[in-house]
Amino acid sequence: MSNFPNGANKLHKSKIIQIGFLISPDFPMACLTSMIEPLRAANEIAGTTSFGWSLISEQGTKVVSSAGVSFEPDISLKDVSGVDLLILLSSPVSKFANPKSAHGVLRSLDRQGVILGGVSGGVFPLVRAGVMEGHRCSVHWCYEAAFRSEFPTIEAVDEVIVQDGRRYTVSGAAAAFDLALQLIDDELGVDIANEVACWFQHPMTAAKGVKQRVPIQTNDNGALPDLVGRAVSLFSEDLSNPISVAEVALRLGVTPRQVERAFKKATGQNPTHYYRAMRMKIARQLVQHSSESIAQIAFAVGYATSTPLIAHYKHAFGVTPHQDRTQINAFRVLGSAPVPST
Repeated sequence: MSNFPNGANKLHKSKIIQIGFLISPDFPMACLTSMIEPLRAANEIAGTTSFGWSLISEQGTKVVSSAGVSFEPDISLKDVSGVDLLILLSSPVSKFANPKSAHGVLRSLDRQGVILGGVSGGVFPLVRAGVMEGHRCSVHWCYEAAFRSEFPTIEAVDEVIVQDGRRYTVSGAAAAFDLALQLIDDELGVDIANEVACWFQHPMTAAKGVKQRVPIQTNDNGALPDLVGRAVSLFSEDLSNPISVAEVALRLGVTPRQVERAFKKATGQNPTHYYRAMRMKIARQLVQHSSESIAQIAFAVGYATSTPLIAHYKHAFGVTPHQDRTQINAFRVLGSAPVPST
């Protein structure tokens, strides 16, 4: 059901749905275009301006996206008015220049009934503003560790789109397109939403509740067999307190040798190496998308000290955690910012 003031499935409405996109430095450009383009197409197909949009930045100044493309906003955050939905787009480490003022504006908009949302890394400043308490939040899998570390009281879920009251959170660019289709369906009906999807050869609509696709370490990129999948679930329960293969086998009612054989067949690795790779992936998320110290990250993934973490990290990725966090390469902006958000 639509949260907007005009109700659902009204082809001829007296009010245009106004959507504001609050963009911050290094925001993922794909997430912006993935929402604006289907809305533009919906207006054209419907033959009426059903959706309007504006670009907003904190101070009304030019913003450079993660792709290096510059955007000139229409308005500053403090001057926003008349929007029905405000979507935050940013990298996960993006901070407002004046957090007190920006957070106050967001909370004020919330009190005025504006629907608030975040896409990809945009959920981080949304939570920092204090408007997500008591709400479930879609978090991209590559940011999950950093998100849970910074916001332990917020329920992070792996669904691609979460609508929780007057909050929309979306995991990434493809899901942002799906959210746009859902808004079009709500306001203009399923036929126009389907035609928009066909215009862009969009293969399917990911409804609310659909889980994210996450890379899996297997030989053929297929789903993990049941025994291995259950073992991985046990590995994942609490990475700060590692579990032995023997304990996993005991809890699954099999022998350690059976676990070893199952992992070798399914992944080409023994379970110990697979488990370490899992821990390294989480460690890298924290290195790239959080400000935690290397010692804190080591503890979070089950190391008593940072020394073995650094050795395993360098073996896995070819660089130390410090080098990974600070080096400048083609995927980073100048300075020490983490890799761009998805």
